[in-house]
Formats: sequence, C-alpha cells, structure tokens
Amino acid sequence: MRLLFPLTLLLNVAYAADPALHIKTPMAPPAWAMLEQKLLAANSEACDRFAKKYLDSRGYLLHTPRWGTLDGPDDAIETFFNWTLLHAMGGSDKVLAHYKRAHEGHLRQYGELRTKLTDLAQNGAYYKEFITQSDWFHIGEGMRAFHFLGLADPNAEHYSARVKRFAGMYMNEDPEALNYDPQLKIIKSIWTGSQGPMLRKATTYDWVGDPVPGSFHLLHNSASRSKLLNLEANYKKMLAHCDEYLDSVGDNSLNLASTNLAVNAYALTGEAKYKKWIEEYMGAWKQRTAETGGFIPSNIGLDGKLGGAHNGQWWKGTYGWNFTIFDGELEKIAHRNYFVAGSWPGFSNALLVTGDQSYIDVLRKQMDLLYAQKRTVNGKLMLPQMYGDPKGYKYNGKPEWYQYSDNLYTDRLAEIYFWSMDRRDLERVPLTGFLGYLEGKDADYPTKALQKDFAELRRNMEEIDRDETTADTRLADYLLEMNPAVTDTLANLTMGAYFARGKIWTLHARFRYFDPVQQRSGLPADVGALVEKLGVSSATLTLVNTNPIDARIVTVQAGGYGEHRFNTVTVNGQKIAVNGPLLTVKIEPGSGAKLEFDMTRYQNALTLAQPWSRGF
Repeated sequence: MRLLFPLTLLLNVAYAADPALHIKTPMAPPAWAMLEQKLLAANSEACDRFAKKYLDSRGYLLHTPRWGTLDGPDDAIETFFNWTLLHAMGGSDKVLAHYKRAHEGHLRQYGELRTKLTDLAQNGAYYKEFITQSDWFHIGEGMRAFHFLGLADPNAEHYSARVKRFAGMYMNEDPEALNYDPQLKIIKSIWTGSQGPMLRKATTYDWVGDPVPGSFHLLHNSASRSKLLNLEANYKKMLAHCDEYLDSVGDNSLNLASTNLAVNAYALTGEAKYKKWIEEYMGAWKQRTAETGGFIPSNIGLDGKLGGAHNGQWWKGTYGWNFTIFDGELEKIAHRNYFVAGSWPGFSNALLVTGDQSYIDVLRKQMDLLYAQKRTVNGKLMLPQMYGDPKGYKYNGKPEWYQYSDNLYTDRLAEIYFWSMDRRDLERVPLTGFLGYLEGKDADYPTKALQKDFAELRRNMEEIDRDETTADTRLADYLLEMNPAVTDTLANLTMGAYFARGKIWTLHARFRYFDPVQQRSGLPADVGALVEKLGVSSATLTLVNTNPIDARIVTVQAGGYGEHRFNTVTVNGQKIAVNGPLLTVKIEPGSGAKLEFDMTRYQNALTLAQPWSRGF
C-alpha cells in the first residue's frame, strides 16, 4: 500500500481517476466477496427475465389496471421498488433500463384509467405525472423506486423536472396543488397529491375504486395465490374493508413521509429552500409531539391544533393510535395503528439534512412511552399497540393503552440505534442478524446471509417460471409479490445501510460506491466490500479485488448522499488524512485491505451528483 496522491489535494482539484490510495496487499478472494458479485449478477439476470415476461413493448405491466389502494397504481409500480437501488449498488445497466421503461409505461398505462364511482381517477390516476390524490402510506409505496433513481442516475431524462415539480406540490409552488399551509405548517389532509388536498370525508369508492369484470387472484382477501375469485362478487366486501377509513381532513402523521420529495430535490439541486421546508414542517411536528408528552399525534386540525378534527383527541384519525375498526371484509375487529409509517421517515429525513439528533430524540421518547407500559404474559414480553377509546374493550371514559401483543418494534429500535449510534439505544435491540454481526456475535454471518439470499432468489424464479396466470386474471398486487430482486443483505454488508420492514424510502448508509472508469454508481466488477464495524465516529470496511489479472479502481463515498466526512483512514497501520466525503482506491489484482475510518457523520450537504460531476 502506498499513497499515490495527497488526499487533501486530490479532493480540491478536478476529479481524476488517479487513485488516492493504492492497495497491493495480496488477499485470497473471501467467500463473501465472491457471493456479493454473484448475487449482483444473479439479481440483474432475474430482473431481466421478469421484465421480459411481465412488461410489454410499451413498458406496460401485464395485468388489469384498477384504481384503489388495495390493488391499484401504487402496487403496480411498487413491483420494481428496489430495482434502482440494485443498480446503484452495482446491478446491471439492463435493470435500470427496465425500470425506466416500466415507469414511463406505468404513467401512460394508468393515465388511460377512468373511474365512474370516484372522481379521483375519472381522467386518469396521474396528473402532472404525480398521483391525483392518495395517502402517503400508499403514495410512498408507489414512489420507492423513483426515490432511489437519483442514486442510480441523477441525470436520467425527466428526473430533475419531476423531482422539483413533486416537491413543489408540498411547498405551495403549484397553484393547483396547495397541499400545505405555510402559516400553520400543516399538510391539509391525509389525501393529497397533484390535485391538492381532499377537504371532505373520503368515500369507500375513493379507497377501492370501480369494480371490473372477471375473476382475479384477490390477494388482499385470499390467502391462496392460486385461487381465482370474481371481483364483482367480492366488491361489497372490498368496500366494507374501508368502511371506517373516511376521516380525511387535517394533517396526519403519515404525511411526514412526504419529506422524501424534498430530500431528493435538495440532494439533486442543493437549493436551501428544500432543506428549510423539511426543518419547518418537521420542527412543527416535533413541537406537536412535545405537547402530547411524547406521543406522535395522529391528527392535526385545519386550525393547526392537536386533534382539531376530533374535538382535541389527537389519538383519533385514519391509521392513528385509536384506529380500531370493524373490518366488514374480515367481519371482525381490526387494529391498524400506523404511527411509525410516516414518522420514522420524516424525523430521520430531518436528521439527514440537518445532523440534529433531537429529531431522533422524538422517536426514542415515543418508544420509551410504549416500553413503559410493557407486560410479561406467559413469560413473553408484550407491548400495547393502540391508545385511546378501545372499541370492543371495556372503556373507563379516558384514553388508555390496549391491544397488547409481542410486536416489540425491534426494527424501529434498530433504526434509532443506527441513526444515533448511542450504545444505550442498543440495549433494547436483539443482537441478531446484521446488527449481531457488527457486534461480533457471528463472524460467518456475511456468507450465510448471502447464501440465504441466493436461496430466496431461486425460490422467486421458480415461482415466476411456474406462473401460468394471464394479464386478465392479475391485479397490480399479484406481481408485486413476484419481484425477484433481493437486496437487503447487499445493502447491509456493502454500505452499512439498514432497511427494515417499515419501508423507509431514503438511503441511510455509511458508505456508497462509484466506478470512476465506467462513470456509474455501484461497486465496479470484481470489487467486494464488507462493512465490519460501525461506531459513532468510526467505521471499518474491507475492500478486495477478486480479479487475479486486472486492477480495479473504486471511489468510496461517506454516506448515501455524501452527508458524512472521512477525516482519516488507517490502512496497514498507516494513518492518512482525507478530510472529505470521497476516497478513490486502486486495488491490485488479488489484493485487499481493511480500511479503518475516522469520520464525522451528518457533516455535509446532501448531493446526488456523481464524483466526476462535482467540480472539485
């Protein structure tokens, strides 16, 4: 290993392919490195086969389009939810091309949709290329791949215009989409979009859409993928599913996920107004949460007051703390509190753009309140899932905790730890999987986890190969479950990123990679990367070139959006100053090394610009 060019100088001149660090130490190809490369290639091939089977020449998904949140436009495009991330990690260019074709086709396909029972899609599901009106649980699901498109290709056609347009719809820059009240700092409804906020009660038809003739695999009410059910015969049950989903007016904690739009616009353009809006909106929600004593409230009225739509009862509202309903489809009481779905993306996005850990304090306090009510039942720890007036339970006239279960929110707790890196946050998190590996509990975890992903990918492809359904028997959600790409382990191991079941749509990572030779995002061919340790101001990363013939060059970035800073890197006992977000490394054939970084987290403004475009 030798220093070819002073790092502090390299990072202040025009970007060059000349490496700042030269690794020459021989290293036998580790199993994890070979598996990473094979899994990237296998994922890419699987996506290629999926696209050839389920996309037509126009990019239309081969299914029967319908409006609705049960099996509508958000599910159709969510089918490709991690394809842009896959490319950004090193997947093939074909994966990105297929997603772009699918996205453009999706906008046209659902632009042709017409509804009669709801006006939300009477002229198509999209207006100005954004959903007309929906809630942010479903808007966010449908936008997951788009949110990561900037990581893969920030110069993609239409991307810049769309990112700025979409963020503007929540910053009152579009007179047809005045979703935001800048005086009260609220988003005006749970239903928002390119046609503005819904300032009336929703209808079940808004949620479910029109029936279509035919029999389909109705996955939302059937456990069997192979069973065909007549949609018109089951339509009343689908409406009954949403009988109590009608409260719409006023801000809702789901809306905090809309900050993803401003994050992307800020990272793409560098314009301060997007960061300012996130700080303004999330600062208001931080204050509201403080006013409840630490609960993230479910609804804010159009007057800006807690519980304004429910006589001050901030725990009421669709998907809120007290959203215990009678599901007419299932014909039983259901408890659907989605308080984490928007708040975790929102507060973590505020941390991402500001570096202010007080936003994560809000999430921690919310978990403290839940854990203060814990019970042990038959030797099992239980937490309440709901709060308020417990329908179906004895009620004493004041809000109370209810519906205890063994859901301990461990994924949410793990996210809090990864954002704070406070060892006290680790005490409530099981040391298993990737987190256990980082804590030294399972040295073989990388290889075992990657092998498990190969098995999952094989099962996915077997299901696709066996699938004999046709477009006229498939709704949007059917193909969502058949997306073959598996990316979570790769994100964990290569970037130190953590994706939990909550579907947070921003990349929170310690590292990201670029190929300066091919000038694209992702690990170059033959390069393996393994995150071994993470600390509040440190990270250990092993890089290896498994190619025995040719050298490889990789640029390592501090953070998914360059938000962190490398202070120094120590390799083979030699400490080298970096003082920036980028480190370019040349790795000789069959060589590798462990890089120990001293770093400052949340130090830099976000950027989607690729290194050779930054004009150092």
